[in-house]
Amino acid sequence: MAVNKEKTGPATFTKAHILTFKKCRERRDLLSVLLEDGKEYTIDQVDSLINEFMKPKGKGKVK
Repeated sequence: MAVNKEKTGPATFTKAHILTFKKCRERRDLLSVLLEDGKEYTIDQVDSLINEFMKPKGKGKVK
């Protein structure tokens, strides 16, 4: 299993593992694009990537 449980930090997970989480099922398509293969992420990092992507871009509102 690709879980890194070092005593010095939070658990990290691979992209493939994260895509199996129930918590991520509604954002699976987005995460498959945002996350990199071979890299490990904490749950907080995944949440941050989703939030950053979902922020409105630009200065004005749609008319």
